[in-house]
Amino acid sequence: MDTMTLLARITDYASRPNPYPLYAELRDAGRVVQQADGSYLVGGYHDIAALLHDPRMSVDPRTRGETTHALPFLRLDDPEHHRLRNLAMRPFGPPHSPGRVDGMRDEIARITKELLEPLEAGRQVDIVDDFAYPLPVSVICRLLGVPREDEPLFRAWSDALVTAADVRAGDESTETRKAGEQAQLEMGGYLVNLAERRRGAPADDLLSAFVNEPDPALRLTQEELAVTAVLLLIAGHETTVNLITNGVLTLLRRPEQLELLQREPELLPRAVEELLRFEPPVHIRERIPHTDMDIAGTPVPATASVFLVLASGNRDPRRFHEPDRFDPTRPDVQHFGFGSGIHLCYGGPLARIEAQDALGALLPLLATARLVEDPPPYRQSAMLRGPRHLLVQL
Repeated sequence: MDTMTLLARITDYASRPNPYPLYAELRDAGRVVQQADGSYLVGGYHDIAALLHDPRMSVDPRTRGETTHALPFLRLDDPEHHRLRNLAMRPFGPPHSPGRVDGMRDEIARITKELLEPLEAGRQVDIVDDFAYPLPVSVICRLLGVPREDEPLFRAWSDALVTAADVRAGDESTETRKAGEQAQLEMGGYLVNLAERRRGAPADDLLSAFVNEPDPALRLTQEELAVTAVLLLIAGHETTVNLITNGVLTLLRRPEQLELLQREPELLPRAVEELLRFEPPVHIRERIPHTDMDIAGTPVPATASVFLVLASGNRDPRRFHEPDRFDPTRPDVQHFGFGSGIHLCYGGPLARIEAQDALGALLPLLATARLVEDPPPYRQSAMLRGPRHLLVQL
């Protein structure tokens, strides 16, 4: 088949249940594969790792002259990225708040237990709506200081933003882009208003910490607060939902590995790392060269779209032994599940705790469970890939 249509075929919704044969085709086609729309695909582990650490590769759409509203640090290059990321991390993790994530363990266990109570043997449940979605949403709401009852509001905004950020062949539709911009505006305004209510009367949450920072040099502007809070809210639950759901689906498809984890639950941390390799929540990320580059012998012009297919790198046989086999005992799992380089996801430790608790709590129920539909219906996004529903008969 024409390798120049690979991006179109990967992003086609029909490929969502199983894009991995296309990733293998990409790796076989070459280290860098040009597409019909002028973009480039990179699917090998070592090439992806090098490019994620290459300062010539930008994440900022302004690199190609695009006019944008305020950008979150995820879409900024250093030094802007470094400054904003550090300000966002101060109340979240080490060195300034080393106990924040670890201090959430009891709360995560409590929420997990509460969500499990209605999930009884004999019931048909949707792992997404009944468990994998509400768990990380409750956790990130608690961390940020967002009322859980407002979840329907930001779920619609999140959907619009994820759709706008998705990878697609050809030009993005004006309608999709405008819907994403409107969602960003409305969600940012909502979160800034919440934060302002805590000014001078802080609670134990991130929004309070942001608006009550005593050092003027370490304060976010209102615009920076809006985009940072939106990013944390979306990133704090979207990928974890996929990680938990993909984990359940993977285990139900592999009863021998499910039995292994039931016998040896101490393997769960390693199993989660293997899940992040085998069925990662994020499949593709875009980079934009600042300058003309030679990538693995292929000339790539400045401002071209270079799509790093992280999930393909995670299955590269030149890096992993039997990469298409899910192995919770795999000794070497240096995956791209949370990216790499300066944009490594700093919420990774929290997502790991949530996934380990969630899957550990579900193990007894999954022993006699079966999938109602396989493959399940998937979400539209090719970038943030995961089931939209996962019906399971307990």
